Amino acid sequence: MKYQFFTILTFCCSLNIFSQFTDSNLPIVLIETENGAVIPDDPRVFGTLKIIKRPGGTRNFITDVDNDEFIDYSGTISIEVRGSSSQTLDKKPYGFTTLSDDRSENDNVTLLGMAKENDWILNSFAFDDSMMRDVISYQMARDMGQYATNLEYCEVVLNNEYIGLYALSEKIKIDGDRVDIEKLSDDENSLPEVSGGYIVQTDRPTTEDPEAWNNNGAGYIIEKPNADDITTEQAAYIETVFRSLDQKATNHNIINGYPSVIDVPSFIDYMLMAEISSNADAYALSTFYHKDRSGKLRAGPIWDYNLTYGNDLFQWGYDRSLTNVWQFQYSNVGANFWTNLFNNNTFMCYLSKRFNELKADNKSFNYNYISNLIDTNVTLISEAVTRESQKWNQIDDFSAEITNMKNWFQQRLTWMENNLGEFTGCNNVTIPSLVISKIDYNPQEIEIYTESDDLEFIEIKNTGATSVDLTGVYLLKLGVSYQFPVNSSIDANSSIYLASDNTTFANRYGFNPFDTFERNLSNKSHHLVLADAFGNVIDEVKYLDKAPWPETADGDGDYLELIDVASNNALASNWQASSDRVLNTNFENNELVFKVYPNPTKNILIINSKHKLHKVAILNLLGQQLKSFDVNFKSTEISISSLRKGVYFLRVSFYNGSHVLTKIVKE
Repeated sequence: MKYQFFTILTFCCSLNIFSQFTDSNLPIVLIETENGAVIPDDPRVFGTLKIIKRPGGTRNFITDVDNDEFIDYSGTISIEVRGSSSQTLDKKPYGFTTLSDDRSENDNVTLLGMAKENDWILNSFAFDDSMMRDVISYQMARDMGQYATNLEYCEVVLNNEYIGLYALSEKIKIDGDRVDIEKLSDDENSLPEVSGGYIVQTDRPTTEDPEAWNNNGAGYIIEKPNADDITTEQAAYIETVFRSLDQKATNHNIINGYPSVIDVPSFIDYMLMAEISSNADAYALSTFYHKDRSGKLRAGPIWDYNLTYGNDLFQWGYDRSLTNVWQFQYSNVGANFWTNLFNNNTFMCYLSKRFNELKADNKSFNYNYISNLIDTNVTLISEAVTRESQKWNQIDDFSAEITNMKNWFQQRLTWMENNLGEFTGCNNVTIPSLVISKIDYNPQEIEIYTESDDLEFIEIKNTGATSVDLTGVYLLKLGVSYQFPVNSSIDANSSIYLASDNTTFANRYGFNPFDTFERNLSNKSHHLVLADAFGNVIDEVKYLDKAPWPETADGDGDYLELIDVASNNALASNWQASSDRVLNTNFENNELVFKVYPNPTKNILIINSKHKLHKVAILNLLGQQLKSFDVNFKSTEISISSLRKGVYFLRVSFYNGSHVLTKIVKE
């Protein structure tokens, strides 16, 4: 507490020391290092951070440094200089970690409205006179549906000295609100656990981030787990995934080609962002990949977009961000699989199709969209750019830079239009009649099932009249990972269940699920997207744990059920909360499938079916099996005279693989 008090006094004194900078339309970040220490590359030094931000976007004043009403954050940090070539400039970029007051542990906090975390970056916009190339690129990627780091403009005072315009930014990191993949522990060395999650990048290796392997034109660094924590088995597994992609990048077969290894949409979006910006660093440097547990390898998030849209290290003799080249062939070309994917006719078809989609009104590659995005940022930072120029004298002509960037983008857009092929071959893909129809995302914890997450399930229905081959079908979005096995299928007018835990599901509902998924559904909101091997969307639902979605499905014992499988399941009004614990794998009218009578009964149950019966079982209401009967006919009689009076479940299994669960009453 003494340390914090000293810092507040220092902040107050700084008002006189730097009287030239008094207020801003942007948030003001005030940093004081302990004893005024110079910030090195390594090791980090301790300090304190305060962020002044008045509500509603109104003007911010340094005199509000002690006004809690206008303090977005105040706390202890450790800080260092970061970056590679950007460290050579007078204006430095920084990385910092928010800490507890006693500095003993990291402290996850919200800064400028961004999700809670402890790792943060102050982006200095190195080599970028527009002061916005990262900002607009990350926004474009987010609008494309991909995760990109969030950032907010701010002006920074360090140890009583104004140091210019920055963006306070998230760092690429495994987190539910950042790269949403599972964290690996050092005892998870066999499948399925060893399959994820990983963050890998191609970049210049360092002592802290050594090269893990080099192959096919690229050197790879495993970022997470880091070099100190990763096991031999884990390192070998993720290397095998990339080497598999190297071998399969020319083959579009959904069983043994690249669609079996990669999430095609993320690779397409990454390539399109790298190329629309003509990123001179893409593919070889600052190129990230990530893989979730049991999930496909994904490209991204995009990172380090300062040498883009016609900008390069001109003072060092470079000029590579051109409008008329493919960067994967021209500059830092990176791994060969990028070229091989581009040369594959099917991948190219989807690449061209996606490019055409993104040119539409209000989409990321539409000229008016990008022009408006640039103008919005110009309005936001123009005042700060003036102070930035006075401080560092590095921006030659801000207005001309903005005009040139817009003109450059228009030329690049035209060149790509003329050099991408047709997409007729992948424009009208047949989508199977699969519907996500039940979701138990936050089951109620009850005495017999204390791990409520183990009760989660997703029902998928085939509403069509023919069987559907599920080979290559997978859950596209991060959070829950699942890919259907080769040659698996779902019968016409039938449903299958993916569950969190096989045994728990079977005990509760009386039959085994089709399969289990990795990780757990979000208790707040989750975007479930069922897609084919190339990412063509079959069905999608984004539920919420609040109105207008049924709220009793949020831990109160109910689950979400689609009222009518023919309705639009994207609308909350078409879902209801259901407490029915009788799940059916064939949703034809039960009367057409089998009859059970008399019900209620004292002694004998008669079962007549149009399909051959395989097994009949009686379960109590907890899902525990009490009796089981093998059957080899279309009808049978079973005695329940030994059961006590009450309600039970009758589970009927057919030789065609389907199951039906129905209630019976013993009088």
